[in-house]
Amino acid sequence: MLTGKNILIIGGTSGMGLSAAKAFIRQGARVVATGKDAESCVTAQKTLGNMARIVECDAREEYTAEQAIAVCRENWGELHGLYHIAGGSGRRFGDGPLHEMSLEGWNATFQLNLNSMMLSNRAAIRTFRQQGQGGAILNMGSVLGFSPSPAFFTTHAYAAAKSAVIGFSRSIAAYYAAENIRVNVIAPGLIDTPMAKRAAQDQTIQDFIHTKQPLDGGRIGQAQDLDAAASLLLSDAGRFITGQVLSVDGGWQLTEGQIPKQS
Repeated sequence: MLTGKNILIIGGTSGMGLSAAKAFIRQGARVVATGKDAESCVTAQKTLGNMARIVECDAREEYTAEQAIAVCRENWGELHGLYHIAGGSGRRFGDGPLHEMSLEGWNATFQLNLNSMMLSNRAAIRTFRQQGQGGAILNMGSVLGFSPSPAFFTTHAYAAAKSAVIGFSRSIAAYYAAENIRVNVIAPGLIDTPMAKRAAQDQTIQDFIHTKQPLDGGRIGQAQDLDAAASLLLSDAGRFITGQVLSVDGGWQLTEGQIPKQS
């Protein structure tokens, strides 16, 4: 599906990003993946082999994406797709319920999830326009951006940032569609990643997820559950799809979820 494609993954050296990089390479793509942790970068390069180039950098810094795109073009020519995954919970900075939230938590969460995405998208758009051949962008959202779950998931700045991902993506999708530049959003439910460690280790939340995400026996999602959708939206098979939000959530939005009774 991705033969001949050169794809940049911002946040591609662990979790969902590394899983996507493996899937893209299996389907014929060449990948540049960024990560800010030196150890994960080394591991990713060993895992992905010579069809990948790894760039150690921080997605929140302004010219990270330009640096990674330069690596792509120097090695393989044109950039065809961007998958922006970098982001995460701002809980450790002070995100949470609004009455407890700090301004630091709000700002840090937006910088991590929204500022970094704007920067990578801007770099990709500029590159696509310069190349004159169109291109595809896929941004990482979350079901929490439009389907809240207040019993266990109350990071309000994170929800606001992920909601903004959708508005931003649809706006630029409309503006650049005539140049054959497509922009879509993938919105996962609860996925087993380092960010989800708190939930994954809490049996009460696991019991809740059993009914909140009832597909496939009722479970927390795995990184590879996103790979097929991402591949479609970055491939030529998705050439007539833009401005869409594709939820990969195990049924999260459709179910009420049963809160386990406390013994």
